Amino acid sequence: MTAEASTQDLLPAALTMGAVMLKVGDLKLMTDYYQRALGLDIVAEQDGGLYLGRRQKPLVHLAPAPGLRAASRGEAGLFHTALLFEDQQSLAATVASAAQYQPQSFSGSADHLVSEAFYFTDPEGNGIELYWDRLRDAWSWDGKNVMMDSLALPPQRYLEEFLTEESVAGQREASAGVGHVHLQVGDVRSAEDFYVGTLGFEKTLAMHGQALFVSAGGYHHHMAMNVWNSQGAGPRRDTLGLGEVLIEVPAGDDVGALADRLKAAGVQSHHTGAELRFEDPWRNRIRVAVR
Repeated sequence: MTAEASTQDLLPAALTMGAVMLKVGDLKLMTDYYQRALGLDIVAEQDGGLYLGRRQKPLVHLAPAPGLRAASRGEAGLFHTALLFEDQQSLAATVASAAQYQPQSFSGSADHLVSEAFYFTDPEGNGIELYWDRLRDAWSWDGKNVMMDSLALPPQRYLEEFLTEESVAGQREASAGVGHVHLQVGDVRSAEDFYVGTLGFEKTLAMHGQALFVSAGGYHHHMAMNVWNSQGAGPRRDTLGLGEVLIEVPAGDDVGALADRLKAAGVQSHHTGAELRFEDPWRNRIRVAVR
């Protein structure tokens, strides 16, 4: 199948990203980080691990896997999980708590034109983006490509402008969601063939064979794939780090349509009716389920 999907082969515009599963070596250490640094609460204890999130909405699933080794920098897997905040004040509150809890975990910040983003690394090396979206009518498009950049966004100045006593006090009550998931892959062309041509995302930006951004419904990106550290990486071994990416769709028909596309493309999957499980070319596990 080509990378250009026909209209009926697109994923639904109302698609959202669900909780990201991380296989963790030290559940206590990781739980402490996501609670204290990122202001998440335990919302469920099931599936052999802990779900943490905001306002009873799970954002991260920590699954104990103490026997596994850590992934190396050049392997395919997770680049970052991106948590989306509704306003700049609630973003600033979590940036402040993350920086205060573990200053060395801060890895950068950028104004991406469509969003404002701050980057951290959890204690087991998983990347985290904390971000706020500008309104969609402020985004610029060049044909089918959304205009994004990485402009300076000084964190101290940002906190001085947006951090308030109210946002700090109400941090855990402020809603957040998984805005997008960014993966490391072995090559961008194969990623486009799979995520656009087979799954039915729409390409929103390609960066010279180095990175690909894809979405449903005109969002800037629900998923991204890059080769910045992982050019030529083959299928993953079972390691700590990414366990599963969850994509949520409105209806069972959406799951069924994707199951048909995967079958036609020769991609093995497990379809229960309400959800579908499969792997991308680098053995990153994907689950698509009815929201």
